[in-house]
Amino acid sequence: MTSPQDARTALAAASAAARAARRADVRTFARRRAWLVLALAGVLTALLAVAGSGTAGRLASGGYTATGTESARAGDLLADRFGAGNPDLVLLVRAPGGVDTAQARAEGVRLTRELLGSSGVASVHSYWTDGAQDPALRAKDGRAALVAVDLTGADRDAARTAAALVPPLTGDHGVLDVSATGPAWVSVEANHVSHRDLIRAELVAAPVTLLILVIALRSLVAALVPLVIGGVSVVGTFALLRLLTCLMPVSVFATNLTSALGFGLAVDYGLFLVTRYREELARGGFVGPAVRRTARRAGRTVAVSACAVALSMSALLVLPLPFLRSMACAGIAVALLAAAAATLLVPPVLTLLGDRIDRWDPLSLLPRWRAAGPPRADSPAWHTVARVVMRRPLYYGGGCALVLVMFATPFAHAHFGLCDERVLPARTEAHRTAQAIRDEFATSTERILTVVLPDADPARDAAALRSYRQGVEGLTSVGRTAWMRSPAGSSFARGAVLSVAGSEDPQSEAGQQLVHRLRSLPGPGGSQLVTGRAAALADTREAVRERLPLAAFIAAATTWALLLLLTGSVLLPVKALVVGALSLGASFGAMVCVFQDGHLREALGAFTVTGTLEMSMPLLMFAIAFGLAIDYEIFLLSRVKEHYALTGDNRRAVVEGVARTGRLVTTGALAVAVVTGALVTSGVSMLKLLGAGLATAVLVDAVLVRGVLVPACLVLAGRLNWWAPQWLARGHARISRRLGLDEGH
Repeated sequence: MTSPQDARTALAAASAAARAARRADVRTFARRRAWLVLALAGVLTALLAVAGSGTAGRLASGGYTATGTESARAGDLLADRFGAGNPDLVLLVRAPGGVDTAQARAEGVRLTRELLGSSGVASVHSYWTDGAQDPALRAKDGRAALVAVDLTGADRDAARTAAALVPPLTGDHGVLDVSATGPAWVSVEANHVSHRDLIRAELVAAPVTLLILVIALRSLVAALVPLVIGGVSVVGTFALLRLLTCLMPVSVFATNLTSALGFGLAVDYGLFLVTRYREELARGGFVGPAVRRTARRAGRTVAVSACAVALSMSALLVLPLPFLRSMACAGIAVALLAAAAATLLVPPVLTLLGDRIDRWDPLSLLPRWRAAGPPRADSPAWHTVARVVMRRPLYYGGGCALVLVMFATPFAHAHFGLCDERVLPARTEAHRTAQAIRDEFATSTERILTVVLPDADPARDAAALRSYRQGVEGLTSVGRTAWMRSPAGSSFARGAVLSVAGSEDPQSEAGQQLVHRLRSLPGPGGSQLVTGRAAALADTREAVRERLPLAAFIAAATTWALLLLLTGSVLLPVKALVVGALSLGASFGAMVCVFQDGHLREALGAFTVTGTLEMSMPLLMFAIAFGLAIDYEIFLLSRVKEHYALTGDNRRAVVEGVARTGRLVTTGALAVAVVTGALVTSGVSMLKLLGAGLATAVLVDAVLVRGVLVPACLVLAGRLNWWAPQWLARGHARISRRLGLDEGH
């Protein structure tokens, strides 16, 4: 007969076996679901790779000047009434014996006719057909001449035409030697250069990033997870760009910029999830619960961080530069894609790996690393740094802020301009040819300003037009002037166009002053419009200056609201905005020193110093770097808030937050710095600038700002960090409960 004790023992054993069976069933179901998710993700990634394969051929140049300005309206009038405008393609034709010999003239006329008969060509302005009316098409020594070609369609169409047209036209043609430049050919060569640079950057960034992750995580398996997520994000990025090209013009440099951003963010987010999962496992939890807690808490922080980057990029949408608008759309999509890839794919990968996430530590082969044992969840080094800062927060915080201000001072003399063929390597044909035109011709096309008088009547206002031309020629910095002829067959009936050759660089202050003087001179007929490179720069500067406060307000307001939602504090978001702006000042100062003033030029690979910064690059860099700075701020504040909620001790919470996120933020910043810094190897100076600026920004932010300045500010503020009016605190509590933000991060 069975005793009660035996019965209870048997019942307990049966119950334990049932629980074990249920856990086994749950694990089996979870693993099957994980395999299904990853299989579907693999199929989707393959489809995205196919969708994004033709992206490079759909990209365009341009978009760096403001739309809707006076110079833009003048350009439209020139195209509509005169069929003229800035040429898409400029051919430099050399004839060693002189361009006026019979043989050179015959070859020049043949070349002009061949161009006129080519598909995609709208008009041709050649020395051998228009030289009598425009002697500026002839070089000063008479051994070279120009052929200016207008192509049909938008920038992307013009680039395709140039890609097909230029190769057979350039080179030796009898006694002539032909080379090409112009916006369309610059676009083609920029596409080729940026494609090569992208491959080289990926070959550099991927192995270095893997090495950084292996050293930080002490496991090859764990290091591969963020790297794979980064690869998936890059594939998705190309597909997103392909989609965007159907909606708007997208820059040829977008593939380099967005793939670097997408890869860096995906690695960052994957690293954060893997780190949190290992921490949950180290607490003695099972794989399933650890994965769920990681997905719920760390996944929520990743989502908030991606929103911070997206909101920062959205500020660019209000600026009137098509290049920045396309980059804003691409950046928003890429940030959200990186977060989606990390939060959807990392949990099933962790489910399948289980506790094998810590396997294959290559550093264990070294005696020193083997003796150190597995890495701790917190960083002893950053724990020490935090405790040191706690002792004298005003001293360390003030010193750090002073250093950042000193690094930012060079930005006070920043001078902004527009990009041209000089962003390409000096060896490229477009760059060499344009420089030769500057050196050998009396007037280059970039120095010409065009005055459109839409209401003037050439017959009725002949005397007024002569007087107007004399007044223009009397202005400082004006060289040759000429009236533009209406092309044969044109329906032009009213209006006049005066071509004004300036003697100064269009991006210099003297060149800008000439634009203002021309616009202030009353024109016949009651209205006038001025266009040209100098006018486009003046209008773009003014348009950006008008919209910049709105863009700054959008970035600040949305970031403040997001951090308020995350922390429930009024002060912390304000502190984050001030510190973020201060942090970026250092990288902006470095950008001016290197790329405007030319210091350390050889160390970064020779590039052409123009004395200006391309106007859109600082704006784009600010949006990306500010988003990344807030990204790291969220990682730190989420941990500080979590520990403060548990202990109520502000100083201890700050120390624990820095110790728990110091290694994570530093590793993530190093990974992003490697990925974006790889752009420094590019031959395109714009990509060099952005890569160097972003790498500097994230490293300064991760080390000085998150390690010293932010902890010092948090300690000095004390309990004020978490203050909010009661009505706001009650509202935040309700929203947090609904969104699950009060469960920890």
